[in-house]
Amino acid sequence: MATLSIGIASSAPAATTFFSTKTKRTHFKLNISCVQWDPEGILGKPGSGHLARLEFKKRLERDAEAREAFEQHLREEKERRRALRQSRELPDTAEETIEYFLDTEAQEIEFEIARLRHRLDEDFFSHLKFEIGQIRFAVSKTEDMEDRLIELEALQKALQEGTEAYDKMQAELITAKKSLTKILSSKDIKATLLEMVEGNELNRSLLTLLDENIANANMDNQKQAAAFMEKIRAAVLKYLTV
Repeated sequence: MATLSIGIASSAPAATTFFSTKTKRTHFKLNISCVQWDPEGILGKPGSGHLARLEFKKRLERDAEAREAFEQHLREEKERRRALRQSRELPDTAEETIEYFLDTEAQEIEFEIARLRHRLDEDFFSHLKFEIGQIRFAVSKTEDMEDRLIELEALQKALQEGTEAYDKMQAELITAKKSLTKILSSKDIKATLLEMVEGNELNRSLLTLLDENIANANMDNQKQAAAFMEKIRAAVLKYLTV
């Protein structure tokens, strides 16, 4: 017996879904805060309120006072050293020169070597070496003689190294002046610098000389000249560090 399957069609209309074209906006409350870049923790933890602002202001004032005190100290020290240099009577003999340097403050040695370079000749060092030998090979030595020997040996070393450094600096300065003249008179600065690199003519003394000229140009309000030499300095520095 065959089974008849009857499908019943629903007459109910299909449900229709409507989508709204309006977008629902979500409102966010935006809080903007000031973020301070203070990786070293100099300013301390962030604070708020009147007391925190007062403390911050006081700290800035203290820092300004400390900076001013330090700068004042530097000015006073510079003036003290200038006055000391002017007040000293320059030596005439090898014996006087030895005592002069023994009485010189450590930070003034370089200046005095430059000022008395003409006195620090072969005869002077021979005299210094002779006095050291007399004390070193003395049959009997007192405590004062031992102290004197230590002082003279230290002085000998300092003056030998100091005069060598000074002479080298002067030689480099002469070369730097020639190099700067060559660069400034060149029609092709880049080519000239490359040529000088090959000839090992570029050195730190040239940078120092350029710095002095740039500073003088700025003081004389020669802005174009200063800017030009700053470009040259940058190029020289580039070739020095390659």
